[in-house]
Amino acid sequence: MRVLHLSDVHVTVPVGRLPWHQMLNKRLIGAANLVLRRGHHFAGAREKLQALSVLSRERSVDLVICTGDYTALGTDAELAAARAAIECLTDRPHGFVTVPGNHDIYLKDVVRERRFERHFGTYLASDLPERCVDGPWPLVKLYDGIAVIAVNSARPNPAVWRSSGAIPDAQLAALAALAQDERIRSRFVFVITHYAPRRPDATADHKLHGLENADAFLDACRGLPRYAILHGHIHHRFQLELAGYGTRLFGAGSATCAGREGFWLFDIEAGARTATPGHLEHDHYVLDESAAVSF
Repeated sequence: MRVLHLSDVHVTVPVGRLPWHQMLNKRLIGAANLVLRRGHHFAGAREKLQALSVLSRERSVDLVICTGDYTALGTDAELAAARAAIECLTDRPHGFVTVPGNHDIYLKDVVRERRFERHFGTYLASDLPERCVDGPWPLVKLYDGIAVIAVNSARPNPAVWRSSGAIPDAQLAALAALAQDERIRSRFVFVITHYAPRRPDATADHKLHGLENADAFLDACRGLPRYAILHGHIHHRFQLELAGYGTRLFGAGSATCAGREGFWLFDIEAGARTATPGHLEHDHYVLDESAAVSF
């Protein structure tokens, strides 16, 4: 099985196309930041996703995983644009698995109107629906030799100074129970969520930016015999061995942020697992094969 992991693509639309009545809140500051600073970093997101889809076909990728942050402000216009832009990566033999990011669940109106579900619901069907306890979460996908368990750590953050997340207790309890399910235990497992449980230096992220219940999340994963955790949120690709948890953390960074474009390509075979980082070179993506790690 060959798996492509990307994150934080932040497909933007012109601010003038966003509904003004949805902007009289935190989005007004976010829109100003988009125009003055953030927007130009992601101006080429659509073209870069097309280029990444070329690599996915050339490298015979079986499954694509995206760990969220498709948008900047969580509006319908952005989610529709992001859904169209990501389409080129959803046709792999084993499909596409995703979770939302904090920018996708920006404010409470996104949850109230079920915007993410309306635009990305095609990819939120679990193979074990009886295990879902919080909408589609935890979402489970079963494949030959591997499983993916997706938990949602994104939530609305109305305060302008906060962009933190948390995985609801019900999802954590369901995740811990899944770790004892023989359908899961017989496979290598990718546990995916948006927020990083640890930073690249192995410390916890700042409480206003990171995963508030990171330790509880790691404890819920502890029962899995063979697993890795995939996430986004931090716009630098990295990998980290988590001492005491018997696993490794893979942050995809951002696939489309100018100057930082990154992703991971995983090869999972019986008894052997390799993660190879990749980056954008001119107008196409390449693998850094000399930096591949076995895990």
